[in-house]
Amino acid sequence: MSTHENLLQGPAPTLLPDDFPAARERLTSGDDPVDVVASAPASSLVWAVLAEGALAADDAAGNVEAYAYARTGYHRGLDALRRAGWRGQGPIPADHVPNQGFLRSLLALSQAAHLIGEEDEAERCAKFLVDSGTSVDEVRALASTTK
Repeated sequence: MSTHENLLQGPAPTLLPDDFPAARERLTSGDDPVDVVASAPASSLVWAVLAEGALAADDAAGNVEAYAYARTGYHRGLDALRRAGWRGQGPIPADHVPNQGFLRSLLALSQAAHLIGEEDEAERCAKFLVDSGTSVDEVRALASTTK
């Protein structure tokens, strides 16, 4: 007898591997993200933290920096998601720690895009968060866990 997957349930959640625990630990310990990125340039989390820091500057130059950092984290995260089997849709759970860097980069990209006048991109990124099974508020709360 064979068993069949219920295709009506949609794709399974994508859970990224924990590829950068040392970088996460360094950030949690208070190391400067600029120093950490040199040891883990493929970590979306490091780029997200850099973007969030630039957004906190609350000025035009910081907004542009945040956009660049967030876009890098977003693309690094897309690469990791694809390697993990993600095919452009389905849940990316925020409670799975290795997914959080991508989701935080995505939120930072939405915020920075809005601040530099890229409204279509800001809306697309915010929708992507919801389509991933999370919300802006849930991901924003993650930012307080790693500075």
